[in-house]
Amino acid sequence: MQQITRGIAGHSLTRRSFLRGSGGLALALPWLESFPLRAEESGKKLAAAESDRESKPPVRFGCVCFSNGVEPEHWWAKGQGASMKIGPGLEPMMPYREDINFLRGLFNEQAVKHDSAHLGRFPNLLSGAWVSTDQNEIRVGKTMDQLLAQRIGRRTAIPSLVVGIEPTELRLEDGLSMIYGSCISWAGDTKPATKEIYPARVFDLLVGDGTGRQIDRTILDQVLSDARDLKRQIGQSDQVKLDEYLESIRDIERRIDRASDDGRLEGYKPLLAEPNMPRPNERLPQDIPEHMRLMMDLIVLAFQMDKTRIFTCMLNNDLSQMNFGFLKGVEGSLHLDLTHNGRDPKLEEMYLKTNRFHVSQFAYLVGRMKQIQEQDGTLLDHSMLLGCSNLFDGDKHEADEMPILLAGRGGGTLETGRVLDYRDGGDENRRACRLYLSLMDRMGIELPRFGDADKRLANL
Repeated sequence: MQQITRGIAGHSLTRRSFLRGSGGLALALPWLESFPLRAEESGKKLAAAESDRESKPPVRFGCVCFSNGVEPEHWWAKGQGASMKIGPGLEPMMPYREDINFLRGLFNEQAVKHDSAHLGRFPNLLSGAWVSTDQNEIRVGKTMDQLLAQRIGRRTAIPSLVVGIEPTELRLEDGLSMIYGSCISWAGDTKPATKEIYPARVFDLLVGDGTGRQIDRTILDQVLSDARDLKRQIGQSDQVKLDEYLESIRDIERRIDRASDDGRLEGYKPLLAEPNMPRPNERLPQDIPEHMRLMMDLIVLAFQMDKTRIFTCMLNNDLSQMNFGFLKGVEGSLHLDLTHNGRDPKLEEMYLKTNRFHVSQFAYLVGRMKQIQEQDGTLLDHSMLLGCSNLFDGDKHEADEMPILLAGRGGGTLETGRVLDYRDGGDENRRACRLYLSLMDRMGIELPRFGDADKRLANL
């Protein structure tokens, strides 16, 4: 058992001290007046001991994104419910018209204003933030999925699952880093969330505890013993704070005890205790459709096992060089070339086929989740899934609206089967961050403001 860093062994205490146990576990202490430096986070947050006793299924959120927009002439929907008519670009969603909302007119103002037609309009998809033009500073803004992960991610082994198909690129494009084109999930203003593209590694993350290290009751006992030694060396007001911190650790112990009885850490019981699919091949899939379907299956598995309740999936990077030669009639054509087609009829037809392919991946995910029963509904009923792109007309780099599909009923909080058109509502009513505020509300996170919005999306 290691002693508290520069603490118990007779050394000076610091507010950055840690309680350290064997096995490499370290718990940061809360901010204590007795320590000369301020801690970065409170002990309560780091203890992560909030217990969710609800027995009903949780509400989940996910985003499936594809780059470079859509073929605009064929991206439309009219009517509602089973009688909804949809354009050729949305054809794969035909069986799920009653499970979606088709959103028109939402945009991110900072993307529209940006000089970079691509990299200034992609990484801020889920944040509405300004993308830095300084080559020496990578900066966007924390995205709504990562804000959710920070607030509720502690309830699951994996706070958020961030996956993709193409690797993160480090080259420059138009004077900006391609990190901007490789990441839509940002854990902080300057830090993209780590994206995993290997299905086998995602599988291993789900089958384990999400961190590679199981919580050990013995280690917690050692940490508590160390903390009691510390208590004798600090002031009375700090002792009260330390007691509160220790209580949060004891709550972890109680959760472990409950888990030994019912096999989990919360009242809600996952649909699966073990994976129902084999571990994918170790190598990166070379077949794009297979790769994408594997990622969709792993997302479903993650929700079924309740390993996470938040995910983002990038079907391709911005400025993607993905080759769609596997699609009939699109042989030898790269994604970027098809989207920048100059209104060439032949290229536009191939672009439409790639649109349908992207939508078919989202439709596959929606369909799988709709088939899985969960208490009084389905996995889809208890989820909110965005299928979207950062641009509307990819050829014109139009960012004044984004193509967005919203599937699922959010645990009964969303009416579906509708076309919601915000194009005539004025810019204030068209902010995508209004949608994000509305979705976060349904996840139990109510904020006064997010990005450029301080109001919820009307009529949702």
